Amino acid sequence: MTKMGKNEMAKLIMVVNDSTEMLDLFKALLTDEGYKVSLQSHAVHDLEAIKEVKPDLLIVDQLIGKGSLGWELIQKMKMDSSTADIPIVVCTAAINVVKEIQARLTEKNIVVVLKPFDISEFITAVKVALGEQEQVVTDSVE
Repeated sequence: MTKMGKNEMAKLIMVVNDSTEMLDLFKALLTDEGYKVSLQSHAVHDLEAIKEVKPDLLIVDQLIGKGSLGWELIQKMKMDSSTADIPIVVCTAAINVVKEIQARLTEKNIVVVLKPFDISEFITAVKVALGEQEQVVTDSVE
């Protein structure tokens, strides 16, 4: 059962994560909501895959492989005019890193979902990032 109306075009969400279990989970959750999903099971080192897919939203883990390649990808995206406006949801367990750079993430309109996450909170974060729902004010990461 999809949540999108008949006349609405399904938005395309690209998910970058090195865990096949997480990719499967994201795909199931997002397709249940009526979104199209493109999965990347490895770190995207350059922006070509993103430019090719042209997603409406990118969901990325802060840690991919053995490093913080998620942050590197976000920085590259924000510096390239063809990808700078793509909304981003960072889904991570790295709470200390998020605390350190929370103001910068907020400034760049990057939504953060901390693992483990509540499914309804994750879906809300996706909808907020896509502009389909208003941001609910919550406390910052403590």
